[in-house]
Amino acid sequence: MSIINKLRKYKASVITVAALAALAAAYTALGGMGEKDFSAKYRGADLSGASVGRTNTYTRYRERYAHIPPAASDISVDIFSWTNARGVSPLDDFEGTRRVLRTEEESFVEYAVQVEQAGLYNMYIEYYPLPSRGINIERSFKINGEIPFLGADRLMFQRVWGDANDVRFDNQGNEIRPAQVEKPRWEGAYFRDSLGYSTQPYEFYLNAGNNLIRLEGINEPAAIRSLSLKAPAPAQHYRQYAAGADMRNFSGGQSGFIFTAQGEHARYRSDPSLYAIYDRSSGATEPPSVAKIKLNMIGGQSWRVAGQWIEWDFFVPENAQYRFTIKGRQNYNRGFVSNRMVMIDGQIPCVELAAVPFTYSNKWKLVTLRDDQGDLFFPLKQGGHTLRLQATLGGMGDMLNVMEESVFRLNGIYRKILVLTGTEPDIYRDYRVDVVYPEIITAMELESKILYKLVDDLTAYSGERSAQAAATLTLARQLELFVRRPDKIPRTLVNFKFNISALGDSLLALAQSQLDIDYIMVSSADAKLPPIKENFLVAASHEIRSFLVSFFVDYNNLGDVYRKSADVVEVWMLAGRDQSSILKGMIDDTFTPQTGIKVNVKLVAPDAVMPAVVAGTGPDAALTVPQVDPVNYAVRHAALDVSKLPGYEELTREFDSSVIVPFRYAGGVYGLPETQYFHVMFYRKDIFAELGIDIPETWDDLISILPIIQKNNMNVGVPSVATTVQANIDFSNFLAHLYQRKGSLYNENGSRTLLDGETAIESFDVYTKFFTHYKTPAVYDFVNRFRTGEMPLGFADYTNFNTLEVFAPELRGLWGFARMPGLRKADGSIDRSVPTGTLASMIFSNAKNPGLAWEFLKWWVSAETQLRFGRELESVMGAAARYPTANFDAFTRLSWGSEQMAVLREQRSWTVGTPEVPGGYYVSRHITNAVRRILNEGEDTRETLLDYSITINDELLKKRKEFGLE
Repeated sequence: MSIINKLRKYKASVITVAALAALAAAYTALGGMGEKDFSAKYRGADLSGASVGRTNTYTRYRERYAHIPPAASDISVDIFSWTNARGVSPLDDFEGTRRVLRTEEESFVEYAVQVEQAGLYNMYIEYYPLPSRGINIERSFKINGEIPFLGADRLMFQRVWGDANDVRFDNQGNEIRPAQVEKPRWEGAYFRDSLGYSTQPYEFYLNAGNNLIRLEGINEPAAIRSLSLKAPAPAQHYRQYAAGADMRNFSGGQSGFIFTAQGEHARYRSDPSLYAIYDRSSGATEPPSVAKIKLNMIGGQSWRVAGQWIEWDFFVPENAQYRFTIKGRQNYNRGFVSNRMVMIDGQIPCVELAAVPFTYSNKWKLVTLRDDQGDLFFPLKQGGHTLRLQATLGGMGDMLNVMEESVFRLNGIYRKILVLTGTEPDIYRDYRVDVVYPEIITAMELESKILYKLVDDLTAYSGERSAQAAATLTLARQLELFVRRPDKIPRTLVNFKFNISALGDSLLALAQSQLDIDYIMVSSADAKLPPIKENFLVAASHEIRSFLVSFFVDYNNLGDVYRKSADVVEVWMLAGRDQSSILKGMIDDTFTPQTGIKVNVKLVAPDAVMPAVVAGTGPDAALTVPQVDPVNYAVRHAALDVSKLPGYEELTREFDSSVIVPFRYAGGVYGLPETQYFHVMFYRKDIFAELGIDIPETWDDLISILPIIQKNNMNVGVPSVATTVQANIDFSNFLAHLYQRKGSLYNENGSRTLLDGETAIESFDVYTKFFTHYKTPAVYDFVNRFRTGEMPLGFADYTNFNTLEVFAPELRGLWGFARMPGLRKADGSIDRSVPTGTLASMIFSNAKNPGLAWEFLKWWVSAETQLRFGRELESVMGAAARYPTANFDAFTRLSWGSEQMAVLREQRSWTVGTPEVPGGYYVSRHITNAVRRILNEGEDTRETLLDYSITINDELLKKRKEFGLE
């Protein structure tokens, strides 16, 4: 036994030593996870440029003109002496100015500018936002016929927003924030980077002599009061500023003066999402609240994009020197710094105010403006003043610029490797990437060094290694490995793609700059600032009270709550809390005051509606229900036919007829559309130009360019049903082929499917051949593949535009969307028909007062209500949540650019509705089964579809008998 025990101990020791050796080897291979500094990896390397990448960026532009000195003097442009123009007109006596220039959305104006000596200039404009769709004003800027760099093609000029009225209370004692309305005024702005990566105004090079500058409209009209070329002002520190100011005339002042401006009382803001919000998480927020909603701060998640600003008014009683203190909290991103530019009366007095940092903390902090010598005091005259805080990236901006360019170059490297290896390389084959593409290995070596330096810069800036720095480090190490072992590239290509995507996600995350503001204090030098009371006792008291209150407050009831009665409309909403809160606020401040009809809104889960209706405890009306539900309730006599109600015909003129189709049943209409969804064609402009191909107009055009795309180991995204995720099943492309051939899914009364007809069989054959013959992928992640360039063309719902716009900033200007390909008809025209989907509103047949519920529904789907709901939803949740309203008038007034709106309006005119019938679930189920059999088992298209048509028709007949239909 002793020998056996010794052997066991020896074996355990060997295993332990082997494990430690493996860990040590892994540590060595990874370069040491605890390594603090990577400067040795890039020391002495030229990191100013890369072997591949864009040459039209602002960074490259500045490098080309680095030897040019800044201009010495300003040049004012006479805005009425243009050399060429379209869509512009002078206006007299406009908003306090004798004469201004009105520029339309689709306009341009050119000026000849005489420059004595070549130099770098800032461009400065004074503009007034004119009424339109309420989005930011966009212009492009050209010098001597050319856009100088990427960024000058899309210059953003912000609108000004504010509260429509005072805060009011609902009947539960909760504060209701006022709606945000535009408050246009004259604004001055430099031409800047709209993403905020370059924190200083753009500097433009102008030749000595005559130069032609051109301002061209992209989105929204605006009036211009002045346009000038400014000599870049040298930055001055506070001590230089103070030495140049006449401080002696401001040496007095009221002793102990403190003026407190509550954050929620901000007067103006650059974005309608920057309204007053409430905080129940801390007892130190002023004023605190645990039971009721109190609007007690501003900023939050919405105040995260560089360039967004909030402005407060304040008053000082005497000419004196004052300091500024901000009570802020950045508890959103650990390892991040949120910076704010501080502007006093519209000016940045010194560089210390260009980027005031707010580091991560779960508690409120008092941040007094200061430098390394102490607090900063600014001379102010008696009277009213303004303080503006503007989100800026500060020192992070340069790093994000580097990261964005690196993501772009790495995607280019990945696509080049794809041409050789394909998306699924053979792990046993040596592709000899270093021999075929030696320039890629050189580029990887340089990118690795750039990323190592970026890791050091990110860590030094934030004071700790964040998750984003870790993702950057992972990719740097992988690139370093690829340089050392090129044979590893094909084996880990998928991982390489994911690491590039992770770097792109880090770019997005690091560009976020959230911040909460409780209040701002303006104080005299001798004033003693009150401390923040956020200790253990305050926190414990707050949490205990919050816990106790949770037993008595129903958080699912929103806004004014009324007792159930025949004159109160009960509405259930199946969307999120943000949507429900916005709707209830609109009801309480608009619908109920205008009509006198009381409405209760309750937020419920979708699966709670049917049991409640069956039990007789359901609502009078439901919103945001799936499009299949109105007919499903109608066949069970549980839904009200709204087509028989007064005003129906006039109301439905605001919708496309296609979006009403899913709610028609047995001669009635049992729902109203809220949203409308349809597909468009997304494409990568840069890759199409690289491959020398054009956007396909027809399906034949698409088939003709497929070999070129696939030869480069890229592919096209055609929606399919081959996925195992039910929510991602999409046979809209089959329906597009069917509708373009004037086919239909059902016969006239919906009693049988027409999938066994020749039109349907031909459409189904064309659709499935994209997967069987042309080998387009049946399962894919469109957004990520489109982002990497692996899928330069795809068909997807148009709402993906907002997702890509927000989540792929490195692709700005490199992609777009267009109309769907169609079928060319005998007369030469192209049929671009596509199916459409929707969410519905409906009234239940057991509603206590159907007339009142109908009045509510008419108001809800009307143009003004849908427009306001869409704007407020986007202001709360961001551009990625842009509301796809079905109301055509509201849709045309939402925040779409003119270029996108032109495409959407035309494609929307081609939408075709798909009827809902009893047993219709069998159709989608067996179309899915048919496609899978053809793809997975190689079955014949015709026979497969005919077999499933019999099964579907049997089920439709069974359902009609069940519900007593013909």
